[in-house]
Amino acid sequence: MNILVTGANGQLGNEMRIVSKESADHYIFTDVVEVEGVETTMLDITNLEDIRNLVKAQDVQVIVNCAAYTNVDAAESNQELAEELNATAPQNLAIAMKEVGGLLVHISTDYVFGGDPYNTPCREDQKGTPTGIYGLTKLHGEQNIIQSGCDYIIIRTAWLYSEFGKNFVKTMLNLTATKPQLKVVFDQVGTPTYAYDLAKAIYVIIEDYKRSTFNYSKTGIYHFSNEGVCSWYDFTKMIAEYSGQTSCDIQPCHSNEFPSPVTRPAYSVLDKSKIKETFGLIIPYWTDSLKKCIHNIL
Repeated sequence: MNILVTGANGQLGNEMRIVSKESADHYIFTDVVEVEGVETTMLDITNLEDIRNLVKAQDVQVIVNCAAYTNVDAAESNQELAEELNATAPQNLAIAMKEVGGLLVHISTDYVFGGDPYNTPCREDQKGTPTGIYGLTKLHGEQNIIQSGCDYIIIRTAWLYSEFGKNFVKTMLNLTATKPQLKVVFDQVGTPTYAYDLAKAIYVIIEDYKRSTFNYSKTGIYHFSNEGVCSWYDFTKMIAEYSGQTSCDIQPCHSNEFPSPVTRPAYSVLDKSKIKETFGLIIPYWTDSLKKCIHNIL
């Protein structure tokens, strides 16, 4: 099977490169940015004709969309660009897959929630209540995919980190190593997600899809993060502990001590029952995966 991965030089895209080495399938890794020494096919997913041409030339049967506009704060002043990358581009990919009878695996976010106060894990069928442009445009992307009529798996994830690119874990590794004291918010609660674990889950879904005959019955929205719950403060404490940084004094604080143009979800723990039951996934606990990632980084 021929599988096209967009945003292949980002966090999840790089983990998909690693996971794909276990597969007999042919993966085409695309991005708009070239990285020296990494094979990348240039593809602008805001251009439907470019997607159609590549899908036709490579006989693509599955697209995994790892590309997005993810700068939460900057999205507030770049709504048009965020909408183009997070809503129009996924629609283009969905149209291309609908035309060839293929599957679109699309990555969405816990930021589609947040407007309502929750204290139990968010389910897939809960109404989206985004509090900012990033979450709103990602919700529009989901809606556009569903309306296209293609076979789709939308996976909402949260607090993504990896060995690649810029992310919270790498930032905190640096700060806890260089600062005597650090304040980190404790009133935003969710679950970290190791991008490698998410890539492995996508791999399982693609293998399941390959076994299906006409009309894929598992189309829908799913949630995936690692198991467990923590605040950003707890997350930072574990990052420091696992990296051996004991000299930094890490203190909890309220989120209003860090003014932001966006109100972030105070509670965005995702209920993962559906993806576990549907695909038989066993999801690692967040601290176990964090240890692995930090070991790899160090």
